[in-house]
Amino acid sequence: MSSATHHPTSSGLERDARRMHADDKPLSPGSVAIGVVIGRTSEFFDFFVYGLGSILVFPKLIFPFAGSAVTATLMSFALFPLAFLSRPVGSFVFMWLDRNYGRGTKLTVALFILGGSTASIAFLPGYDTIGYWAVALLALFRLGQGFALGGAWDGLASLLSLSAPANHRGWYAMIPQLGAPIGFALASILFGYFVSNLSEADFLAWGWRYPFFVAFAINVVALFARLRIVASKEFGAAMEAQELVARPIFEMLSKHAMDVVLGAFVPLASFAMFHLVTIFPLSWITLYGGQSAAEFLWVQVAGAAVGAVGIVLSGVIADRIGRRSQLMAGAILIAIFSFSAPFLLDAGGKGQDAYILIGFFILGLTFGQSSGAVSSRFTKYYRYTGAALTSDLAWLVGAGFAPLVALGLASSFGIIFIGGYLISGAICTIAALTLSRALDQQ
Repeated sequence: MSSATHHPTSSGLERDARRMHADDKPLSPGSVAIGVVIGRTSEFFDFFVYGLGSILVFPKLIFPFAGSAVTATLMSFALFPLAFLSRPVGSFVFMWLDRNYGRGTKLTVALFILGGSTASIAFLPGYDTIGYWAVALLALFRLGQGFALGGAWDGLASLLSLSAPANHRGWYAMIPQLGAPIGFALASILFGYFVSNLSEADFLAWGWRYPFFVAFAINVVALFARLRIVASKEFGAAMEAQELVARPIFEMLSKHAMDVVLGAFVPLASFAMFHLVTIFPLSWITLYGGQSAAEFLWVQVAGAAVGAVGIVLSGVIADRIGRRSQLMAGAILIAIFSFSAPFLLDAGGKGQDAYILIGFFILGLTFGQSSGAVSSRFTKYYRYTGAALTSDLAWLVGAGFAPLVALGLASSFGIIFIGGYLISGAICTIAALTLSRALDQQ
């Protein structure tokens, strides 16, 4: 008898739900797509609320002792990568929870920790009230966000891709990525409203806390949307076919270590650019001017809409030329953009607006196909676990330190250095894609 029978799991409840709905209409790809987008939106909303707070709130509330606004923002950005460092740990722990207690239990625990960590920041006292404990608590909640996100990997994007026709895989691959611009737009709209309508004193006293409150409610909605699909007969069929089963991470690495490494570096151009058009620009204009933060937040909402268009187009283009060629072309576009990006960002309001709109469009074209770029290299038996760990490492290497590194380089040596950061990511993507093609041809 397996150890799984000695403690309660959600797996039996999920099987019962599938039997109850066995005669229902098949779950359409559109229904799966909606669940995937809701789930990804909730995750990105939590992370972007924190990211915007790390510019507009934490430097003044948590790091007033820093001595300068630039130093305070750098200190705030120093906590930013903690979520990306704890995310692989979360994947390791929640994969075990998945195997022993079921997918539903895993998702419920993970999303409550994710929403709870984000909402807890809303109650955080400032440095003036509790001293360095404010820093410690913010770091703890940031670690909680990343740890929980490692457990929020649900396999729904894989379920969506399994139902994709062979000639529309690029289109289906881009659908989960729409959660990023939607989550970013929601976070920017909330912060933009409070920054625009409150005095700075009121915003720092209480206004900034509302976006963090909202995160918990969004995560509850996302949880029910995900559990509905997990309890579907289509998800059960994929589990029985061993397509979405959590395997031990070290066992997977013994078979697919090289595939994990390649998968982490293939989307590096896109992920390096990710925070250089979402988080870093707001920090730059807040510190060095060009326009107000309130104005710029609305520009970023427009940028998110342009990014969503780019993501949709990426699906169309990838189905015509192939995902690998699409990613290669995207990396080249990012390399070209890297030469003009510093000058646009340093050219005042209109230049900054152009940086956001052009940058988001290019990001959409590349980010739309970055998920699972080399997942086909994983065998079916290990694909779920391999894709999860690959995603964790790709975000850590490509995006986790981007705001800190970009602001550190730009403030110390000049804005021109963000171009070098972008082109280094593009070079890594081109090299990883070239190596992946060479290995496939062996």
